[in-house]
Amino acid sequence: MWEHRHPYPPFVPQGTKRLIVGTLPPPRFSLGQLKPKDVNFCYGSSDGYFWPILNEIYDLNLKYENTEEAISQRKDFLTKHQLGICDIVHSCKRQKIDASDLGMTEVVLRDLLGVLEAHPHINQLIFTGGNSKNGPEYFFQRLLKKKDVAFRRVNDTIPRQHCFDWAGRRIDTFSLTAPSGAANRAVGSLEAYKQMKRNNPQMNTLDFRVLQYREIFQRNSSAIPKT
Repeated sequence: MWEHRHPYPPFVPQGTKRLIVGTLPPPRFSLGQLKPKDVNFCYGSSDGYFWPILNEIYDLNLKYENTEEAISQRKDFLTKHQLGICDIVHSCKRQKIDASDLGMTEVVLRDLLGVLEAHPHINQLIFTGGNSKNGPEYFFQRLLKKKDVAFRRVNDTIPRQHCFDWAGRRIDTFSLTAPSGAANRAVGSLEAYKQMKRNNPQMNTLDFRVLQYREIFQRNSSAIPKT
């Protein structure tokens, strides 16, 4: 068994209003075996789509390379738009050294509820994955259940929306399709994607996620203005 520890602490600037929550980056980030186009920061995998999606939405002109400049670009964007990142998994054990969420066992979770208490301006959580086993929403519901806190459904269509009460305020959650290549098959099976594909044969799974992420990152949010 191999212990997979998260290589990055939470990035939560003062004044953060929305928190992005995933699980763990690929094992190579913990092992210090980055690829040339990896960025040594949250969601920095050159195989993933998180930063390319935001780059498309906000026209950020991001660099995709293992440099301090690339890291600074992402931190500056998050700080400017009052966004933080706090993945929910601190560590896990794996039989195989891969990035599969389903391959995680003996999972140790971060104290995400404590983070919410320490940052009273946070009023939204954005899960980069849904409620499938070992996804970020799945683990977060476990944290709430231990505290006997209700996780109330607001909207069950993609992207799913829930809310809960914590630290004297209501906090809303949105569950986005995971920005990984592994999620492409799941996207392709969605009826919403199939309908869009019928209407526009040029549509692909990345386009679908750009539309989905744009809706959540830019709708009804004074914290994240359109640029």
